Amino acid sequence: MSSKFNLNCVDCPRLANFLSELRKQYPKYHNLPVAPFGDAKASFLIVGLAPGLHGANATGRPFTGDYAGELLYATLHKYGFSNQPMQIERGRTDANDKLKLLNCRISNAVKCLPPQNKVTTFEINTCNHYLAKELKDMPKNSIVLALGGVAHKAILKAMDYTQSAFKFSHNARYELSHNLVMYNSYHCSRYNTNTKRLTPVMFENVFADIKSELDA
Repeated sequence: MSSKFNLNCVDCPRLANFLSELRKQYPKYHNLPVAPFGDAKASFLIVGLAPGLHGANATGRPFTGDYAGELLYATLHKYGFSNQPMQIERGRTDANDKLKLLNCRISNAVKCLPPQNKVTTFEINTCNHYLAKELKDMPKNSIVLALGGVAHKAILKAMDYTQSAFKFSHNARYELSHNLVMYNSYHCSRYNTNTKRLTPVMFENVFADIKSELDA
């Protein structure tokens, strides 16, 4: 099995069938696996859960076109990880806004949109070899940020750790093998920000710590 990103991957039947149906309903959407975005040699990798229906699944770029992306890309720009603060307007179905990441890359634990935004253990495990390669290819002394518990567990699996090796906790920092450091953050979803489980200040604090460590 190749671990190079495959735009035509159909290894998860439920997800492949779901995307096939969505091509009829939303013919202008991407409706395929979503490739990681950013420099393949970046020292900072952000891992989300999976594409959103009207976000990455529509635009073909992680966190582009939905609410979660607004906070993420604004924060990336504030801390020097992107060339501009705003992504394209929500609801548009392209990603031609000239946004570029700087020493940063964004990916997902599962590369395809799941029904009701809920992935299965089978899908996480099946897709994990892509994430494993991304982590393996990172330079030494790199940092990976897990947005949410699913991404946290996917990273542990990709690094051959047990699921109980490190507990998910907001702004936690863990030193992994191969000189890789993992940070945790609550996912920047609308639900988490609306309920104040995650505030912009909490989110920015994680990026401030990561920026300081990378600069050092």
